[in-house]
Amino acid sequence: MNDTAVQSTDRTAVLDVISDLYRAWSANDADGMVAGYLPDAVSILPGSLSDGREAVRTRMAAGFAGPLKDSSVLDEPLIVRFPSPDTAIVVSRGAVLMADRTEPERWIIATWVLVRTAGGWSIAAYHNCEE
Repeated sequence: MNDTAVQSTDRTAVLDVISDLYRAWSANDADGMVAGYLPDAVSILPGSLSDGREAVRTRMAAGFAGPLKDSSVLDEPLIVRFPSPDTAIVVSRGAVLMADRTEPERWIIATWVLVRTAGGWSIAAYHNCEE
């Protein structure tokens, strides 16, 4: 395979990790949502640092039991880059669609860092801020 074909395959695999995460979100499945995270992954949201996959799972389980129950996410990948063959950076535009809404209240810009492991692509870091 040439570099373009490899990068296209990797791009699809990286975006599949994020899509799988959001499918689990829509099912309110905190375990499934963090399945693509490395054990030592970091997630930063405005006012919140979750250090490690278990911390992210705990935060999301609480959200799914409360204000995020039956919510889903709109996600639009904007940029996918590979600074090295085993590292991907994804910038996306997204919004949480609450269960009782047809339009999101606000949009965010997110940065994802994924690394290639023996098992495939995994999330090493996530950060978002308001658009």
